[in-house]
Amino acid sequence: MVETHFRSAVKALSYRVIGTINTCLVALLLTGSIPMAARIGMLDLVVKTVVFYLHERLWNRVSFGKRRPPEYNI
Repeated sequence: MVETHFRSAVKALSYRVIGTINTCLVALLLTGSIPMAARIGMLDLVVKTVVFYLHERLWNRVSFGKRRPPEYNI
């Protein structure tokens, strides 16, 4: 089964929501500023979502660890 672009995008977004919450909390602890923590979190969300999506698509091109589907179906 091949990973679709849409599935990769949804996985990236769901993962980044969790990561962004974590980043916002850490930024809040470090800065003590909710607006600054929110800005850091939003920047983190955008940058890391794009990086994760590209990482997924690149790995999808690598055959390492993949099995070929059978040439027949029963």
